[in-house]
Amino acid sequence: MLFSLSWITEYVEHGLSASAVADLLTMSGLEVEEVRPLAPAPAGVVVGLVVETRPHPGADRLTLCTVDLGPALSPDGPVSIVCGAPNVAPGQKVAVATVGTVLQLPSRDDPERREPVTIKRSSIRGEESNGMICAEDELALGNDHSGIVVLDPSAVVGESFADYRIRRGDDDVVLDVSITPNRSDALSYVGVAREIAALTGRPLRAPDVLVPEPGGEAAGAVSIEVEDAEGCGRYVGMIVRGVTVGASPAWLRDRLEAVGARSINNVVDVTNYVMRELGQPLHAFDLARVAGRRIVVRGAGACETLTTLDGTERKIPQGTLLICDGDGPVAIAGVMGGAASEVSAGTSDVLIESAWFDPVRVRRGARALDMSTDASYRFERGVDPTVQAIAAARAAALIVEVAGGAIVPGMAEDAPRPHQPRTVLLRPARMGRLLGTRVPADEAARLLRAVGFHVEEAPALDAFAGELMRTESLEAAEHAADVAGLHLTVPGFKPDVTREVDVIEEVARLWGYDRIPDPAFDAVPLQPPAHRREEERRESVVRRLVGLGFREVYTNSLIGDETAVLFAGADVTGVDASPVRTLNPVSQDMAVLRPSLLPRLLETVSYNQARGARDLRFFEVGHVYRRGEDGLIEGYHEHTSLALAFAGAAAAGGWDAPPRDVDFYDLKGALLHAISALDLPEVTEAAGAGGRVFAENLVLEADGVRLGIIGRVAPALAERLDLRGDVFVAEIDADLLVSLDRRDGQARYAPVSPFPTVERDLAVVVDETVPVGPLLASVRDAGGPLVQSVRIFDLYRGERIEAGLKSVAFSIRLGADRTLTEAEIDGRMRRIVAALESRHGARLRQ
Repeated sequence: MLFSLSWITEYVEHGLSASAVADLLTMSGLEVEEVRPLAPAPAGVVVGLVVETRPHPGADRLTLCTVDLGPALSPDGPVSIVCGAPNVAPGQKVAVATVGTVLQLPSRDDPERREPVTIKRSSIRGEESNGMICAEDELALGNDHSGIVVLDPSAVVGESFADYRIRRGDDDVVLDVSITPNRSDALSYVGVAREIAALTGRPLRAPDVLVPEPGGEAAGAVSIEVEDAEGCGRYVGMIVRGVTVGASPAWLRDRLEAVGARSINNVVDVTNYVMRELGQPLHAFDLARVAGRRIVVRGAGACETLTTLDGTERKIPQGTLLICDGDGPVAIAGVMGGAASEVSAGTSDVLIESAWFDPVRVRRGARALDMSTDASYRFERGVDPTVQAIAAARAAALIVEVAGGAIVPGMAEDAPRPHQPRTVLLRPARMGRLLGTRVPADEAARLLRAVGFHVEEAPALDAFAGELMRTESLEAAEHAADVAGLHLTVPGFKPDVTREVDVIEEVARLWGYDRIPDPAFDAVPLQPPAHRREEERRESVVRRLVGLGFREVYTNSLIGDETAVLFAGADVTGVDASPVRTLNPVSQDMAVLRPSLLPRLLETVSYNQARGARDLRFFEVGHVYRRGEDGLIEGYHEHTSLALAFAGAAAAGGWDAPPRDVDFYDLKGALLHAISALDLPEVTEAAGAGGRVFAENLVLEADGVRLGIIGRVAPALAERLDLRGDVFVAEIDADLLVSLDRRDGQARYAPVSPFPTVERDLAVVVDETVPVGPLLASVRDAGGPLVQSVRIFDLYRGERIEAGLKSVAFSIRLGADRTLTEAEIDGRMRRIVAALESRHGARLRQ
């Protein structure tokens, strides 16, 4: 946010340079990101010292000057510059445009127009010139060209001309302050000036405003009724009659333009001026256009519209807070006024609106309408609920000053929710323990009073504080502190201060963070946090995925409503559940908590594909949400999910084989390999129903419960997300996965067996439709504990096999805690063959 330093100085005579003010504010928590002159001098213009002058040998009106530019710019000593000004003389401090500087000089053809000219090293009548000593018009400071600008003797040789002007106060300076959302008190000039006054010990000079009592002639001229007390706690109206709407005076226009605001007319400019001065947004109505001379504050009904000041007709979402007259809406509360009642050249009587609107209601309305204004920015962060009448009276006085007219006596007001100040007890012992140092109680009281707190002190407070800092009993200290403390009333412009710790933070930043010493007590030893067993088990799965070349991503947990409904169905999550919608969404694309990790994961795939990446392997571990009865919060369910995405090539091509695109079984194999890091019950699979998300899919189960799903993204969804080629995804319940792990978490040493193992190959012919997974399961089951491992090393279809059949070849390793006999091995292999024949219709391949 931009602040003019000269404007700030009207409220506090700080006596500091711009850089000192910037440092002061930054150290107190209001970071100044930039300090820049309002009308900056051209880069390259510096302060020089005229060491010597002598007449130019080839021109009577020119002077040869030897000029010192300082060691940084002229390390070899002073430079020679030819000057045509009659007033140049030795010993002068002057403004020098160095070689390469671009000046906007008056045009020879039209002095009112300026043209860019680059200063070059040149030869003038046979003498070298290394820059230009500038006159007033050449620096755009005025129109005088009769002589060069002679600077004050305090100018520092070599410093920039811009810094010289700022230091002298010849040029206004704009501070760009980064204001955090909790510091709504700093969204005004008086607020920033209050901060500087507290930090420097100087008095705050707030505007002197005469506030009328409610009632009087103004209350009879317009009625105000607040129907929605939740959304509007107070609404004040004042009237100025007989104004002449026109251009603003230069001082008002310059003030607004200095901070980037556009001048509109004198009446509207006053409301914008007071908003920046006091932090209270205002709105001016043409009273003649307020139907029935009646203002009603209510929530919007169904199908209401309003054409706002920007000329746009807007459909108002139901419940949005509206300002209405006798005929209907005239403004969106806290956001923007309506065109029908705006102040124009024909306006004579002005109604000034000054109100306190609920921050949540304003934010909700502004987001629903996709609007952001200077007013909504302030209302959303919390406006002082005690300043409405002051701001209205200040605006009325300024309107009379710049637009004429007369203030109607009295004030119309409706305040259904009067402000109730908060009170907080600040215990010196508690403050000392939190800060690690003792801030004197009287100093803490002074600082808090300086920023607007009302402070009542208990007697002998400092004595109590010193004793409490020395005591070893926290319980005794806090009990005693209840007797001796600072009893504070929090000002209305501090909505972020609600607890004792908030007050302690205020004291700390005003006292100075740099004054808080390093802790005198022994530092707490650093040690890594202990991992829970569930995290360790999940991490073992993650490590396997990383080993397979998958990259972990983190995506936003908020998605759009339409997307959430699509991915919340039973085909993805296993249950038909309603998504969890947020009450105050940041945008329509981030309005719902994700029921699945897949939407954002697929967006990540699309984003990378659009930038030329083809072979992609991603995974994400994160929380997913849905409505349900089994969660920590009644009515909501939340668990950790693991999702994978696989696209592009499964294997890179080489001289002996082309690249192979990923298929369904590549992702299935990667997932099963990763989860095999855990000791799980047998994982079974069943064909899924497909749907709008998947073209084909498998549902994985373990121990009789659904574990997750593997599928290929449906073509229609792929087209909508701009996915290229087939993309395969999987998602499983990571919390359920680790809960099924049968290990006790203890790593055990398994010695290498001294007994030999035997490998036997087995090839069987089965129907083409028989999946391989069940065949492997049957081999392990029939082989029992003697089968140490089994893998498939060949899958054949071709002319040596009948049509509709396939050959599957297994490599089986058998072993035990003894040397197996040939009879044991042959017997176990016969059992395996018999199991394959009976369960799957297999026969030995001949």
